[in-house]
Amino acid sequence: MAVHRSLVIFAIVAFMAPTISLAMDYVVGDDNGWKLEVNYTDWAKDKQFYVGDTLLFKYNNASHNVYKVTGDDFNSCNVPSNNSLGLFTGNDKINLASAGKKWYICGFTGHCNQGMKFKITVLDGTAPAPPPNAASTLLAKATNFQIVLGMTLSVAAALIM
Repeated sequence: MAVHRSLVIFAIVAFMAPTISLAMDYVVGDDNGWKLEVNYTDWAKDKQFYVGDTLLFKYNNASHNVYKVTGDDFNSCNVPSNNSLGLFTGNDKINLASAGKKWYICGFTGHCNQGMKFKITVLDGTAPAPPPNAASTLLAKATNFQIVLGMTLSVAAALIM
């Protein structure tokens, strides 16, 4: 009987795992991505970023890139001469691994001065628990594999009992 209960508990955990994770993945600019004529200050102003969250920069790498810079370089739109500080794939993922202020700019000539830059403050700790009505939104982020695995294990557990 203990094996059956363990299987049921495992099935429930496997099914609910996507809703337990509180780290967020943010596509910078949402549907607009990383490009000119997007107000990234407005995009970031209502968001709270926490250690463990991820920023995803999606852009055309023939005309844009991403540099993580200092506050002074951000304010002056100074692009670092060291290319190892830049990201160039068009699908760049940055894990927010530490708390503090973070600054990002596009390194193409004139783009930062035209507003292709943003700054955030990353908070220590974990994001607050989502409100109860957000559970369906979090469940929607579950992969098909996770859903099928959870359902399969639940059915298997019910049949064994």
